[in-house]
Amino acid sequence: MTLREKVYWHDTVEMPSEEILAVLPSNVDMAVIGSGIPGLSAARQLARRGLSVAVLEAEMVGWGASSRNGGMALTGLKLDAEVVEARYGQELTRQLFEDSLASLTTVEQIIDQEHIDCGFARTGHLFLANKPAHYSALQHEAEWYAHHFNHTTRIIPRDELDAEIASDVYYGGLVDETSAGLNPAQYTAGLAKASQRAGVALCPKARVIQIEKIATGFKLKTVRGDLVTRQVLVTTGGYTSAATPQLQCRIIPIGSYIIASQPLPDSLARQLIPHNRMVFDYKHFLNYYRLSADHRMIFGGRAAFFPETGSTIRNSARILKQEMIHVFPQLMDCEAEYAWGGTLDFAFDQMPHTGELDGIYYVLGFAGHGVALGTHLGLRMANAIIEDNIRELPYNKYTFPTAPLGLYNGKPWFLPLIGLWHRILDWLY
Repeated sequence: MTLREKVYWHDTVEMPSEEILAVLPSNVDMAVIGSGIPGLSAARQLARRGLSVAVLEAEMVGWGASSRNGGMALTGLKLDAEVVEARYGQELTRQLFEDSLASLTTVEQIIDQEHIDCGFARTGHLFLANKPAHYSALQHEAEWYAHHFNHTTRIIPRDELDAEIASDVYYGGLVDETSAGLNPAQYTAGLAKASQRAGVALCPKARVIQIEKIATGFKLKTVRGDLVTRQVLVTTGGYTSAATPQLQCRIIPIGSYIIASQPLPDSLARQLIPHNRMVFDYKHFLNYYRLSADHRMIFGGRAAFFPETGSTIRNSARILKQEMIHVFPQLMDCEAEYAWGGTLDFAFDQMPHTGELDGIYYVLGFAGHGVALGTHLGLRMANAIIEDNIRELPYNKYTFPTAPLGLYNGKPWFLPLIGLWHRILDWLY
């Protein structure tokens, strides 16, 4: 079987094409830059509340990480809540965690309201320990979440793990039944159609080159022409460009890669992940995986830190196939049919951020949690802009850092060093 360097999810839905190419408006109330999940969610809500909205996308609608990810809608943030509390205090941490739970409800409500067929199901997530020390940490985490947030998770000791996963490489796990899975391309396409129904002008192939402050707001120069807008919301994630240098220097674009196997026999799929959980492990160079609706193993990870290119996709596919077989020797003879990459947006503090900088609004820094949280923060930011209370959002109550000593201008020269450091951490801990 020949490996296809293509996003598997894109073969399960008709993604928005050039047929939806809207005439670039000359003047709108709000220009949303980026047509991923956060941008489409915000645009839909802004339009529903009466604003004229244009979504400006450099490629095709939904082209980036929003339709390329593993389709996991998870509770929590990238950082452990105990780390967040040490930084920002108990009250803000509680707000952030409760918001992560609310984000799943937001996704569920939008899917129901807009009749988006994307396989959404609250099958929960399984967080796996690669070492005995990781299992102890998961036990502590379960106790901490129960005590501080009254949030119930379930610890699975190693000798009971076969009820959750047909692999013997782990030392136990933690199950959170609140998390969900969906088809991210179907969901993103559904959000695009929903935003159009609300009156949003979707403008693909309209890369923003320059943003100029003018008396009435902003003038945006795009490759398709100019647009004047009262306000701008940037939701470009890992693809944040030099058009917004004040934001680009705060976001690190980190590659994440996925393979999709050929369809598995139903009995084998049920054996491997019996409860259809969203699965990820404890490593810094983590693996994450799940089953698709047609019983493919969707297996992803940080096989390379650099954003996707032809060579990084092929190299990562080989690494991920080895990792998949290590976890599931049952798949030794199973071919990988698809391989692709996407670029995630990490802030230097690994936290999500909302706010306003130089008069430009932004929603950025999801660090792999953008399916649910991106939906939720897009909607919340839209409401906050209209109600003029963005300072009340919890994600606006801590700083949005730049690199130490200003040693970063948007070109991530240090990614090999980060990759090496994470491998060292995985070896040490």
